[in-house]
Amino acid sequence: MMLMPSDAEHRLDAAFSALADPTRRAILARLSTGEAVVGELVQPFGISGPAISRHLRVLERAGLIEREVRGPWRVCRLQAQGLKAAHDWLSGYRDFWEASLDRLVDLLEQPAPQPVENEQHDPADSAVSRRSTRRTSTRPLRPVKRKP
Repeated sequence: MMLMPSDAEHRLDAAFSALADPTRRAILARLSTGEAVVGELVQPFGISGPAISRHLRVLERAGLIEREVRGPWRVCRLQAQGLKAAHDWLSGYRDFWEASLDRLVDLLEQPAPQPVENEQHDPADSAVSRRSTRRTSTRPLRPVKRKP
């Protein structure tokens, strides 16, 4: 039996698909400062009007922006509700990472264990000591002969 994705899952998929493109993210960043006409959105990218229109269609279908016709202008603005699905989904992971980082801070803030004074330490047990006691060859290096 195959499970059918819910509307919420479709919205989430559409939002992340739209957000995957750097041009669309830049458009959203620009619209976060206020609404803009399509002509203003074309300028910083150096791409054609039809290409921007395709990006805007993807953003609109994902519910991230809305477009309105005002006379000869096409005005775009962010639609905050569209970002809510992505935000809600990511919030669960933010909680996970915050809890993980809190545990790491707790671990790092614990005092370091102090060595026991009566404990005997055998230097031969350490890797450094083993490396320093290895025998090395006393033969001189011979030059490598190269063919002309």
